[in-house]
Amino acid sequence: MFRKDIAALREWKNSANRKPLILNGIRQVGKTWLLKEFGRLEYENTVYVNFEENPAFAEFFTTSKDVSRIIANLSMAFAEPIRPETTLLILDEIQECPAALTALKYFCENASEYHVAAAGSLLGIMLAKPASFPVGKVEFLTIHPLTFTEFLRADNAENLARYLESIEDIEPIPAAFFQPLNEKLKMYLITGGMPEAVLEWVSTGDIMRADKILSQILLAYERDFAKHMTPKDFPKATLIWNSVPSQLARENKKFIYRAVKEGARAREYEDALTWLSDAGLIYKIFRSSKPGLPISAYDDISAFKLYLADVGLLRCLSGLHPSAFSEGSRLFSEFKGSLTENYVLQALITQFSSIPRYWAVDNPHYEVDFLIQFENLVLPVEVKAGENVAGRSLQKYAERFSEETPLRIRFSLQNLTLDGNLLNIPLCLADLSGKCISLALKGKTPSLQSIEIEK
Repeated sequence: MFRKDIAALREWKNSANRKPLILNGIRQVGKTWLLKEFGRLEYENTVYVNFEENPAFAEFFTTSKDVSRIIANLSMAFAEPIRPETTLLILDEIQECPAALTALKYFCENASEYHVAAAGSLLGIMLAKPASFPVGKVEFLTIHPLTFTEFLRADNAENLARYLESIEDIEPIPAAFFQPLNEKLKMYLITGGMPEAVLEWVSTGDIMRADKILSQILLAYERDFAKHMTPKDFPKATLIWNSVPSQLARENKKFIYRAVKEGARAREYEDALTWLSDAGLIYKIFRSSKPGLPISAYDDISAFKLYLADVGLLRCLSGLHPSAFSEGSRLFSEFKGSLTENYVLQALITQFSSIPRYWAVDNPHYEVDFLIQFENLVLPVEVKAGENVAGRSLQKYAERFSEETPLRIRFSLQNLTLDGNLLNIPLCLADLSGKCISLALKGKTPSLQSIEIEK
């Protein structure tokens, strides 16, 4: 399975100032596979330590801070040499061994010639505690679910993926590409980007088996709630988690605590909500008061929307049956287009350094789905779950903030166009949002490069 993060790992390997690497990401997003595949491709040998499966290895780190001794013990335990530059040492489920996380500092300071990469399912929780990791002594790489473009490559549509990457200009996509891309996108909204679910679909073509895997992943997350949260927060996290689809199905998608449980108050649920956010399972998107920089300076922390880390998980958690795939464009508009919004958010998060925000005003109610920071601009983004793109919110925002808004962005099932300062990005091009925005701001309009569809 192709993962674009291999390129980032190669860059880390070849860096002159390389530090130990920490891979962060939700459970079953493919961190372990990615590191092992990277080791297979780039190193003479790989030594893989899993602290959850083999807790005895933690003793090597708790009894000594001497890197040479730790290396010697691991080499003997695995009967495998750990050599500088040519061996990749993987420390998996490192959250089960805090001493190993601390030891990364000593690898950085005293043995930087060793290539060490760590990963863990709930590292976000651990890293949220300031004293739990060596500040400035490690590098981070967050692994997300497969993007739509990665899904295309996994689903035997390399030609469509190559076509997307060939786009260099703002003009309509030919129907020979546009229609197949939209059909593939419908399937992506069903499976999402969790690697095991995608692999099951690609291998068997049985969408119900892929759906079962997603259900099992959701159950695994709820077991994590019970295992790692305090007894008082566990039921609250479960209620918040299960309420996300219904919250997103409302016209005004602002998160309402009363919709979690009658009488619920923010102060009673904020710890559970923070846990879910730190674990990377949900995205907390704050309302912004205006398009200023830095974008975080204008957050209204009392108003936010919640989305899941993966659109397939949201679809499964909502109980939407996979058969919706065959019902025209219904899938895009289910529960007020929330699947489509979640998909677009996932694509934006992998391309821009700042988490998107949203903008809304009341009486009358106008809401722009997302605000993104592109270089030194804050741009409004509207997501339409179909070809009907009628709506006043994006225009109202542009009227209010005309000087700060050189470009408005709309995602829909319509084709790629630039009409004045309104850029319509087809949903299937969400992975190329940054590129499309850059082209639109430059006003480029030559012809698209064409690639013959493979038979």
